[in-house]
Amino acid sequence: MKSAEILENEEERLKILDSYKILDTLPEEDYDAIAKIASSICNTPIALISLIDKDRQWFKSNHGLEARETPRELAFCAHSILNPDELFIINDATKDERFHDNPLTTENPHVIFYAGAPLNTSDGLALGTLCVIDNKPNDLNESQQESLKLLANQVVGLLELRKKNEELKSVNNKVTQLNEQLNSFAFRLTHDLKSPISGVNFLLNVLKEDHSKLFKNTEAESYIDLITKRMGYMSTLIDEILEYSKVNTENIIYEDFNLEVILKSILSNIDFDHKIVLNSKNLNIHINSSKIGFVQIFQNLISNSRKFSNKEKVFIEVDFKKDKEFYHFIYRDNGPGIEESYWEKVFDMFETLENSNNENTGIGLATVKSIIERLGGKISLNSRDDGKEGVCFHFCISKKEILEA
Repeated sequence: MKSAEILENEEERLKILDSYKILDTLPEEDYDAIAKIASSICNTPIALISLIDKDRQWFKSNHGLEARETPRELAFCAHSILNPDELFIINDATKDERFHDNPLTTENPHVIFYAGAPLNTSDGLALGTLCVIDNKPNDLNESQQESLKLLANQVVGLLELRKKNEELKSVNNKVTQLNEQLNSFAFRLTHDLKSPISGVNFLLNVLKEDHSKLFKNTEAESYIDLITKRMGYMSTLIDEILEYSKVNTENIIYEDFNLEVILKSILSNIDFDHKIVLNSKNLNIHINSSKIGFVQIFQNLISNSRKFSNKEKVFIEVDFKKDKEFYHFIYRDNGPGIEESYWEKVFDMFETLENSNNENTGIGLATVKSIIERLGGKISLNSRDDGKEGVCFHFCISKKEILEA
């Protein structure tokens, strides 16, 4: 018996084999199917997908054989990988000086005929073989040989696909871990920033309540009110930054919900100092999307309409339509509108209008844009298409299954 030589680049080959994370994995239907097809085409009782490890050959698929591995020094496949560009065929092992006294030939499973097609990576290194075995002398015709090569390529394709999937899982796990760390950091940072704000607000309230006579109708009282207002602004800013940070780090949860119910719920749960009048078209419909995302989108849009309104009543119109790929929305209000030079800028972080009041943080529309893009859509700002005063937002999101109300 003559064992196969060790390749000069064996260390590199073993390192690449290990990178596929395939050794000692459970049987898989796709690999077993290829082995069965090889056995059928070549008319042999045994077909193996063999991977050559440091001291053993291990079988990812073992059609017609109970063993899951054998010592490398006995492996026919260890000879096959020495010439990765060729089929390795032994018609009768009993007449070959390398194998005639090999225990795999003289004992069970009695390997007499062997044909192996190397499993070559893109680097030209053979990880193992797809081989067929018979316990009597045999041969393969040209068609069978070509089929065995093609099936070996399919095995390599499965290995590459598996490797890519494992890499994607690894990246996804790292991203998930980073997102969790970012969320935790944002939460801690928010808590650390809001704690002193709460302390200042408490102190201001104590000053006003316990020393009301001292400060009443004085310049100091106006300063206290101003500081209180600015503390409120800072608290809102921190909350909105936290919400913005969550947009691209939290998983999207899809669920069925009614658009009209969502809008009415938002209006009923937000305390506005303006009367809000909603006029909606085609919204009594159920869609499958991110309910939380939609709440955030419309909360921010409605909040902006209220902040910038110069009228006692804020009239809001929301139109909806759908096509094969997207849900389309048009949102209008009767506010003062926005100059065309700001139509793109308003979606940038911390971008505020020159004439905006101190309540505006410049984060709300940036959050809206991020949510919509995360849902596979886009948003734009235009003048109202009916010529009236006010803003007009057009946005769409990628469509999932829709359920009519």
